[in-house]
Amino acid sequence: MIHAIDRVIIVLIIIPLFLCAESISADNNSKPSFTESALTPLIKQRVDKLASHSQRSVRNEEIYSAYLVTRFYKGRDYASAWSYNGTLQQVDILIKAIDESYGEGLSPAYYHLAPINSLAENIKKGLSRDPSLLADLDILLTDAFLTLGCHLSAGCANPLTAASEWFAKGGKVDVTSLLEQALRKKRIRETLMQLRPEKDIYIRLRHALAEYREFALKGEWPQMSAGPALKKGMTSERVGELKKRLVASGDLKLKETMPNNRFDDSLEQSVIAFQLRHGISADGTVGRTTRKALNVPLKQRIRQIELNLERLRWILGNIEDRFIIVNIADFRLYVIEGDLPVLSMKVVVGKPYLSTPIFTSKMTYIVINPSWNIPKSIALKEILPKVQRNPRYLAEQNIDVLQNEGTHEKKIDLRNANWSRINSNISQYRFRQQPGPKNALGQLKFMFPNSFDVYLHDTPAKSLFSENIRTFSHGCIRIEKPVELAEYLLREDPRWTRDALIAAIDKGTEQVVTIPKPLNVHLLYLTAWVDNEGSVQFRNDIYGRDKRLEQALFKKPYIP
Repeated sequence: MIHAIDRVIIVLIIIPLFLCAESISADNNSKPSFTESALTPLIKQRVDKLASHSQRSVRNEEIYSAYLVTRFYKGRDYASAWSYNGTLQQVDILIKAIDESYGEGLSPAYYHLAPINSLAENIKKGLSRDPSLLADLDILLTDAFLTLGCHLSAGCANPLTAASEWFAKGGKVDVTSLLEQALRKKRIRETLMQLRPEKDIYIRLRHALAEYREFALKGEWPQMSAGPALKKGMTSERVGELKKRLVASGDLKLKETMPNNRFDDSLEQSVIAFQLRHGISADGTVGRTTRKALNVPLKQRIRQIELNLERLRWILGNIEDRFIIVNIADFRLYVIEGDLPVLSMKVVVGKPYLSTPIFTSKMTYIVINPSWNIPKSIALKEILPKVQRNPRYLAEQNIDVLQNEGTHEKKIDLRNANWSRINSNISQYRFRQQPGPKNALGQLKFMFPNSFDVYLHDTPAKSLFSENIRTFSHGCIRIEKPVELAEYLLREDPRWTRDALIAAIDKGTEQVVTIPKPLNVHLLYLTAWVDNEGSVQFRNDIYGRDKRLEQALFKKPYIP
C-alpha cells in the first residue's frame, strides 16, 4: 500500500553503529524457481559494489544502510536471507511491518515498499525467471529491515545535520544481529515493533498522531475570522466560528454548545482548556494569540506530532528510569521516576539568538554560593558598556577583574583601570562575580559537565518566572525551585537535610557538594507531546527548530 503524496516524507539517514545476521521461514504461496546457491555470487557482486561505493542503489533504489548491509552479508558468506531454493521467506510479514511504520510518523516509501511489492509479486506468480530479481529483492528487503530498525530505535534524521543545536544521542542497537535472530525465530514484525521506544511519552504521542489523522479524514479545521477579542457574555457570528473550531478539535463537546452565537460559561471553560494545551495565558478570552493558535492548520499540527515522535526516538532508546528533563519549548523542568514526574518547576532558557542547545549529560555535583566566571563575550558586549555608563557598576555588582600574568592572575584596581585597553585586549582579562545575593547564578548551581558550558542555576531575577514566554538567558537554564531540586538530589546523604542546605547557603561561602546518585539531564525541545492526563500539548517553535528540522528532512539522504 502506497500512502497519499501529501503525506510528509522523512529523509532517510543511517549512522553506522550496528553489526551481523541470517535466516529463514516460509510463505506458502511462493513458487520455487532457482537454487539458493545461484543467488550467492549475484548478491556478492551487488554487495561488493556497495562496499566500494561504486554503486549505492539497487533498481534505482538508494541503499541507505549500505554499511550494515555489507556487514550483514559478509557475515553469512553472501547467502540469501529472504529466499530458500527460490521460495520467498517472511516477505509478506516484512511488508506489513513497513506499512505499519506510517503509524510511527515515518514514510513506508522510504523502505522500498513499491519495488519490494512489485518484485515479490512477479516472483511469487512465476512471471519472471531471472535470478537477478531474487538477488535485488534480497538486498532491498535487508536494507528495508536494517534501515527501519535503526529509525525506530534511534530516529530517522541525523541530529548533527538536521539542526545544528541537536546533539542528543539515541541508544546503540545491533540491528544486524537482531535481523539474524528475527529470521531464525520467524519474528520479523515483532522484532521491529520492539525497537520502538517503550516509554509512555512516546506511546501517547503515537496514539495522538492516529487521532489527529482521524480528524483530518473529516476535513481541515474551520478558521476564525479576524476581529476584536471575544469573551464571555458576547454574542456574534465569530462566536459561532469559535464553537465550530473547538468542536472540530474535541475541545468542546457538541452537547455543550447551543445552536446560537453566545459566549457562555461552557465555551469559556473550553477556551481555557485550549489555552492551557497550547501554553497560552489561560484567561478565557480569545485574543490575537489564542486566535492565531486556533487557526494553525490541522495538517501543520499533524506534522508537528511527526517531528516530535522523531525527536523522542533520538533519545529514548536506552533511557533510564530516573532522570531530569528540561523541555526548552515548554520552559519547564521535570524530575522523572518510573515515567512519572516527582518534581516540576518553571525555567528560563536562552534568548532566540543565544538558544539553549540539546544534549544529554550526567549531573554529578552542586555548587553552593557559586562565583560566576563571566564569559568574555558577555563581558565585552554587556558588562563593559555598563561600566562606561556607570564607573561604579562593577563594585556595586561585586565583580572583580583579573589580569593574566604568565601562570598567575592579578586583581586589578578598578579605580585606576584602563578600560579602553581592557576593551581591546579582553582575552587577557577575566571577569568574576563573587558569591552573594547579586550573583547572576543565585545561590545554587547544578553541574552536568558538557562541551557547551551549560548548567542549571538559581537566579536573583525571580520575576521572570511570571512571564509566559521565558527566553531571557545566555543559554544556561535558570530554575524556579533550586532549593527543592538540591534537596531532592542530596536526599541520599543524611548530612544534607533541608536545614543543613539552608545553613550552608546562609554562610555565604562557595562550596562544592557531590550528588550521591548522579543522574542524567536531558535537554529536549518538544513542541508536541501528550501529558499524563492524556491532553495533547502544543507549544510555539520559539527557536525555529521545527522549521529547520522539516527542511532538513527533505534534503538528500545522508549515506554513511
